[in-house]
Amino acid sequence: MALSLSFGPVVAGPLDKPECIAAAKPGGGFDLTCKLAQTALADAQAIKDPMRVTYMPGGIGAVAYNAIVAQRPAEANTIVAFSGGSLLNLAQGKFGKYSDSDVRWLSIIGADYGAVVVRKDSPYKDLKDLAAALKADSTKVVFGAGGTVGSQDWMKAALTAKAAGVSHKAMRFVAFEGGGEGIAALQGGHVHVYSGDASEAASQIKAGANIRVLAVLSDKRLPGMLSEVPTAKEQGFDVEWPIVRGFYMGPKVSDADFNAWTEAFNKAMRTPEFDKLRAERGLYPFSMTGTQLDVYVKRYTQQYRKLAADFGLVGTK
Repeated sequence: MALSLSFGPVVAGPLDKPECIAAAKPGGGFDLTCKLAQTALADAQAIKDPMRVTYMPGGIGAVAYNAIVAQRPAEANTIVAFSGGSLLNLAQGKFGKYSDSDVRWLSIIGADYGAVVVRKDSPYKDLKDLAAALKADSTKVVFGAGGTVGSQDWMKAALTAKAAGVSHKAMRFVAFEGGGEGIAALQGGHVHVYSGDASEAASQIKAGANIRVLAVLSDKRLPGMLSEVPTAKEQGFDVEWPIVRGFYMGPKVSDADFNAWTEAFNKAMRTPEFDKLRAERGLYPFSMTGTQLDVYVKRYTQQYRKLAADFGLVGTK
């Protein structure tokens, strides 16, 4: 008698043919985040198939967020890069009708931090000097950054002014197209203070830029080139601005598939090679997954919501 065995179709797992969506054009921070995961997960043998990076620009992450929630909510092999800027935009209602509760927050794999930067020959030797100048006459201190009102860089400047006892409405701020333009304007003396990112400042200093970092907006001093730079808190100013980088998934991805991804990231981030990969991309140590991450995202989004309301920014939910 012949024995017939039927096993049915082979079901693809969540880590098969993985895709990472960078919510912008190639070359930016989201691209960098996807490519870090692409390399780290492969090196740690946490995924078998190479990870594909695709691009979905629009609305600084809004188009990708809406697509995953509304059109692709259950794709178990798709992760989407996000940043602290994504959370700020969510808080200001820039992602349409969706909120921070509409996706599954998967992992944070690194962070950058805000930095307050001046020219090497600036009369401001620390934040206290800058605060004193702002209080004396805020119209004589011009901040510059690569972002418009309500952006992360504007927020860093506004919080620095606020910590010095000066209203953001009295702050002079010039928006540039990007960080490179802002740093050039600082070196040219067109602005007096640049509110940017620590990794950006470190790479500019390495390249010979005529700048100095007054403070890093982190909870503790940063490793590497800026290890001698004090935090704002050390100087008596309660200002922190972490710029996290990580991933989320669709809201209908199953617990089993989501947990498989969580374990893959935990495995990759435990390797010593990961620390090197992260540092090469200008990111500082910051790893988080699971329930802890969900709590972190909700807490920061709420803080950003309150900040946006305090600063009177339009569009805040």
